[in-house]
Amino acid sequence: MSYELIAILMFLSMLLMLSTGQRVFGAIGAVASIAALLLYGTGGVELPFSQAFKLFNWFPMLTLPLFIYMGYVLSEAGIAEDLYRAFHVWFGRISGGLAIGTVLLMVIISAMNGLSVAGMAIGATIALPEMLRRGYDKVLITGVIQGGSSLGILIPPSVVLVLFGMIARAPVSQLWLAGVFPGLIMATMFIVYIWVRCKLNPGLAPTVSEEDLNMPLREKLLLLRAGIIPILIFFLMTGLFVMGYTSLVESSAVGATAATAAALYKHKMSWGMFHETARKTLAVSCMFLWLILAALAFGAIFDGIGASRAIENLFIGQWDLNPWTIIIMMQLSFILMGMFLDDTAMLVIVAPLYIPIVKALELGFSNQIVWYGVLYTITCQIAYITPPFGYNLFLMRSLAPKEITLIDIYKSIWPFVLMMALTIALIMAFPQIALWLPSQIRLRG
Repeated sequence: MSYELIAILMFLSMLLMLSTGQRVFGAIGAVASIAALLLYGTGGVELPFSQAFKLFNWFPMLTLPLFIYMGYVLSEAGIAEDLYRAFHVWFGRISGGLAIGTVLLMVIISAMNGLSVAGMAIGATIALPEMLRRGYDKVLITGVIQGGSSLGILIPPSVVLVLFGMIARAPVSQLWLAGVFPGLIMATMFIVYIWVRCKLNPGLAPTVSEEDLNMPLREKLLLLRAGIIPILIFFLMTGLFVMGYTSLVESSAVGATAATAAALYKHKMSWGMFHETARKTLAVSCMFLWLILAALAFGAIFDGIGASRAIENLFIGQWDLNPWTIIIMMQLSFILMGMFLDDTAMLVIVAPLYIPIVKALELGFSNQIVWYGVLYTITCQIAYITPPFGYNLFLMRSLAPKEITLIDIYKSIWPFVLMMALTIALIMAFPQIALWLPSQIRLRG
C-alpha cells in the first residue's frame, strides 16, 4: 500500500470516528495510535510518547490554565457588569450608543479573557436583556453580541492563538502581536456599522432614559471606576510583557494573580467561588491538553509517512496552483468544517496538512505562519457564526430569551460576517496589517 493511500485512509478514518460522536481527542488519538502500531509495530508507541514529552517541555503550555482561570475569576467577580453600567451611561446620547458600548465591552473582555465563548456568555446575560428592555431591535443586538464575541479569539491574550502556536511551533508572542491590529480593525468596523445604521434608522436603537442622561457628572465620573480594574490588569499583564519585563508564562501568572486580587478587593472571592473556578479551569485545561496531545501524535505519524510533503507536491508541483488559490481553498475548508466542529478541533485536524504547506508557499513576505495564524482565527470565527450549523448560533439561541428566534439569529449575523470577510481580504492584500507590529517588537516567550 502506498503512503499516499495510507494518508487518505488515516484522514478518512479520523473523519469517520468524529462522525460517530466520539470525543475529538479520542477519535484523533485512536487513529494515530492504531496507525503507529500497524506501520511500525510495537516500536510505534514511541512516536506518540515522544510527542507527549515535547508538549510537556513546552513552557507556553503553562499559560493556558492561568489565562482560563483569570477569565473565570473576572467573570464571577462581576467586573463586566460594572463596566456595562458605565458604558450605558456614557454612550447614551450616541446613536446606537448602548450597542457601541457593548462592542467596547467585548474588546475589554477579550483583553482579559481570550475566549469568544466567554464574551458571548457575558454579552448574552448582561447586555442583551438590558438592550431589549430599552427597546433596541432584537436582530441588531443579537448580531452585535455574536460579532463582538468574535474578538475574543483575536485580541491578546487569545487562547486560540496560544493553541495555534503550540501546534504550529510558532512564537505565541508574535501571534499575539499579529492579532492586535486586525482585532481593532474589526471592532472599528462594527462600531461604524452600528452608528451609521442607527443614524439612518433611529427606531433600531432608542437613546437611554432621561434619568440616566441627566445623571450628575460626579456620579458619571464615579462610574468610570469600573474601568480601572480591567485596565490595570490588562496593563500589568500585557504592558510588562511588551516592555520585556516578563515572559509569556510570567505574564499569564501576573494576570491570574491580579484577577484574584481584584476579586478579593470586590469581596467576591469565597471558598465556593474559588473551588468552582478551579474546577472549571481544570476541566477546560485538560480538554485542551488532550486535544493538543492527540494532534501532535497524529501529526507525527502523518508527517512521518510523508503525507504532508505529498500534498504539498500535489498542490504546488503537479497541479501548479497559485499560492493564493491554495490559501483561499484552505480558508473555504475551514468554513465548511466550522459547520460541524469547534475551532480547536479544526486546528487539530488540519494542522498536519496545512501548516507545512503554508511554510512552503512563496507568498512574497516572511513570517508566513504567524500571518496565517491570524487568518485561521478569523476564518474559524466566521465558520462559527455562519448558518445553517454554526456552533455559536446555537449557543446564542440557548443563551437568548425566547422572544429571539433562531431565524432572528440567522438574520442578525450576515453584516458581521461580511465585515469579518473584509478584514480577511485586507490582511491578505496587505499582510503588514498583521506583521508590522511583530516586526517592531521582539518579546520573550
